[in-house]
Amino acid sequence: MIDFWLAAGLLLLIALSFLLIPVLRGRRAQREEDRTALNVALYQERVAELQAQQDEGVLNAVQLDTGRAEAARELLADTEGVEKPRELRLGKPLPFLAAFLVPVLGVALYLHYGASDKVELTREFSQPPVSMADMTRRLERAAAAQPDSAEGLYFLGRAYMAQDRAADAAKVFERTVALAGRQPELLGQWAQAQYFADNKQWSPQVQALTDEALKLDPKEVTSLGLLGIAAFEGQRYQEAIDYWNRLLAQLPAEDNSRVALQGGIDRAAEKLKESGGSVAPAPKALLTVRVDLSAEVKANVLPGDSVFIFARAVNGPPAPLAAKRVTVDALPVTVELGDADAMMPQLKLSNFPEVQLVARISRAGQPTTGEWIGRSQPLASSTTALQQLTIDTPDQ
Repeated sequence: MIDFWLAAGLLLLIALSFLLIPVLRGRRAQREEDRTALNVALYQERVAELQAQQDEGVLNAVQLDTGRAEAARELLADTEGVEKPRELRLGKPLPFLAAFLVPVLGVALYLHYGASDKVELTREFSQPPVSMADMTRRLERAAAAQPDSAEGLYFLGRAYMAQDRAADAAKVFERTVALAGRQPELLGQWAQAQYFADNKQWSPQVQALTDEALKLDPKEVTSLGLLGIAAFEGQRYQEAIDYWNRLLAQLPAEDNSRVALQGGIDRAAEKLKESGGSVAPAPKALLTVRVDLSAEVKANVLPGDSVFIFARAVNGPPAPLAAKRVTVDALPVTVELGDADAMMPQLKLSNFPEVQLVARISRAGQPTTGEWIGRSQPLASSTTALQQLTIDTPDQ
């Protein structure tokens, strides 16, 4: 901060110069006026001496006039170039008072309205942290300086989780959701922090958060992992395997956490066998559908528009049973919909005998509303033949 205050001090000196230079110039003008008055007094004294010498008979009239003329020339020479005396002038104390108040008020206003704390934080974050505790302290200060920054709060919550401060993380993630909205990833992080803050006790709040997160995004990884942990801790090993298999399908092949996750699946399988049970085979896709656009729709969509492909029960809940998301530029595309794509574990595709396939284009990225739609006729959920689906109708 030293360089900042040096720069501020330099600016204050420049400001003070605008106040003090006129005062100094005024003093110089005053000295010029005083010198002029002295020259006039000397001139008058010289004229008086010449008059007295004439009265005494020392000088005649011609000599007197010559002496007066000489004295007048000397007076003009001494006063030449002197500015006209100023009629009005600021009071002498006022400029000095202003010179004192400008820096004092400037510093006071900056300390009250300025952002010196944010300047200091910027300097700190430009240097790598020496430890996790150091990073957490910086994030806490950043959150205090910018309480409305959802991004800052999110990273603070992650830092708390890394330090096993789950209760603090849960409070921070709750604030983050309040600021940024109920995004699936944030809901999953909040649920995870709350679960560990409650000493791994499953609660209605955690259940509601994970349900909401998976309803918004069936592939939300934190919620899938958390549900698998809770099922394993509750000795519901088949559920743990199912959740973790769904999570494993979302992870990239190069993700280092795949090894640990597969290890958890294997341990759950061993526990299930030890208890006398058997591991259910991983669900296979039940429906295969090829989605394309009609000529009219192709002329009215953009490559980046979202395409939601899902199956829903003909006689059942309106919520999709299985769904996938692509973009227009990927069409035509062939996708598989099965139990692994279930929006909720209790609403699996195989639990409903008859379903309908739907594909919707939504420029806003909303699965429930869009611009164009295509629907299939009802079909059995056990159908194995490839289904053709064309998006060709305005979405009402």
